[in-house]
Amino acid sequence: MAASQPQFGRRQRRAADPAAPKTMDLSELARGAGQEAPPSGRLDRARYLRLALFFARVFLSFIGWDLVLRRVPGFRSYVRANRRPRWQAHARRFRRLAIEYGGVLIKLGQFLSIRVDILPEDVTRELRGLQDEVPAETLADVQAVIAAEFKRPATEVFAWFKPEPEAAASLAQVHKARLVTGEEVVVKVQRPRIEQLVETDLAALRLAASWLKLYPPASRRVDLDRLYDEFSRTTRLELDFVQEGRNADRFAADFADDPGIYIADVFWEVTTRRVLTLENVASIKIDDLPAIQAAGVSRAEVARKLYDTYLEQIFVHSFVHADPHPGNLFVHPLAPPDDAPASAARPFQLIFVDFGMVAVVPEAMRTAMRDVAIAVGLRDAHRLVQAYFDAGVMLPGADRQRLEELHEVLFARLGGMRMGQLTDGAMQQIPFVMREYRDLLFEMPFQFPTDILFAIRAVAILYGMATALDPDFDPWAATLPFAERLASDQLKREWRGVLDEIGELLRLTLRLPARVERFLTRVERGELVQQVAMAPDAARALRRLERSVDRLTWGLAAIGLLGAGVLLRTSEGPGGLNTGLLIAAAVVFVWGMTRR
Repeated sequence: MAASQPQFGRRQRRAADPAAPKTMDLSELARGAGQEAPPSGRLDRARYLRLALFFARVFLSFIGWDLVLRRVPGFRSYVRANRRPRWQAHARRFRRLAIEYGGVLIKLGQFLSIRVDILPEDVTRELRGLQDEVPAETLADVQAVIAAEFKRPATEVFAWFKPEPEAAASLAQVHKARLVTGEEVVVKVQRPRIEQLVETDLAALRLAASWLKLYPPASRRVDLDRLYDEFSRTTRLELDFVQEGRNADRFAADFADDPGIYIADVFWEVTTRRVLTLENVASIKIDDLPAIQAAGVSRAEVARKLYDTYLEQIFVHSFVHADPHPGNLFVHPLAPPDDAPASAARPFQLIFVDFGMVAVVPEAMRTAMRDVAIAVGLRDAHRLVQAYFDAGVMLPGADRQRLEELHEVLFARLGGMRMGQLTDGAMQQIPFVMREYRDLLFEMPFQFPTDILFAIRAVAILYGMATALDPDFDPWAATLPFAERLASDQLKREWRGVLDEIGELLRLTLRLPARVERFLTRVERGELVQQVAMAPDAARALRRLERSVDRLTWGLAAIGLLGAGVLLRTSEGPGGLNTGLLIAAAVVFVWGMTRR
């Protein structure tokens, strides 16, 4: 099958199309990402109310369990023990709702499944398998969208259009087709009314976010406004197929000098905001291991090429294909050179499709991300944690020393393992990490920008693919040369900064004797003052102690009022005074147990 397919090359043969919109650079993409979509008409009120009721139920459950019952003496341990099944139940109910309603809810489930920085593992695991697959729209509805976009019947736009879709997702579906000029293409068409459904779902999510801001554990731990803005921006961008085409062109430009990478060409003359027409580049799916092997392509080379390509995307181009599931990645065998030995592996191209979900690494994050790659390659825990702080993803109060200890332990215990061993090795370390670093795991002092999490999600998916392709693939060995190259390039770019640092060091050295003399003089005079900062763990423990003492005080006050009310009621019978004391006792108790 693979051997008979023609080699792709339309993008290389074809001159620049004047109909193609200008490809944006990264700064333009970042600015454009925050723009609102065009108005989509009235909301679907019935759908909005259904979603609002679901989120209200979840919110009231949080309030009842975590803000009221947890403060009642004797219930704390029960609430804590019950937390895991409650979170799982909420996640399961949301999953059922998403499957029933589709639209943005499936995207939201996938989005939340990568937010390991803010959600418990029980929730992210429950949502992780949520597939963006829903029943297909009818052919008549699909052709109506095409006709509305091009102001003429779909039969005049495409010479042939396959009635059955190749894939049907929550926002759009894909059909094979043929242009009137003869080219075989795939056409991605948005679902009817999808913009109205998206805006309805986003309005319901905005309401839910406003409620959660009233819930202290969430508002203290998460920037909910930023989280909503990131999700709504990402979702609205996926509805703009012109932007998706620009993303594909940008990716193709980044890898234009790499013959081992191929990107489907965009037919701009038959592409609009709601219809995207691409060159048909279907070949062997990257998870079809028998077909790859039968074509004579080395699976180990495919794994290495895939890994290297993502390192380039993240750390060099800062523009990442963030949805690398097997349906979006193909291996295309190429004709071997005439002088190639019979035993040589067959050359191939990696083909990427679907650029609706991309991650743009902001300028401020790029140096830190490169430092992460260098630190991982060199297994330097100090440099890795410093990169976290430089990237601005650490929350206030994060314990740098504990983070360094954790990463040193992980490097020591997992370093050198091959890809196929990493999962088992990591699972074996979970009990130890849970026991020794429980404070870090439960505080989770991170909150990542969504683009970075999409890049991390892409690498996680990539890990699974590389493991299947080549269980012996060594990610440490593959990362080290790349990290050394990044370090060398960074040193060349920053040699002026290095000279400035050396000059500053010399100036400090020359001033050191005078500073030492002043220091010793202050010691002799008894003027030396020492400032001590409390460690983050101790500060948190002190805050917990203060809250406990505060609640104890309110509890004692409530007991006093309750006792006085009971004594009066026993001796004098029911009356206004003792009833007032009993009500006051209840108010004081609830207030003292729920205030922060």
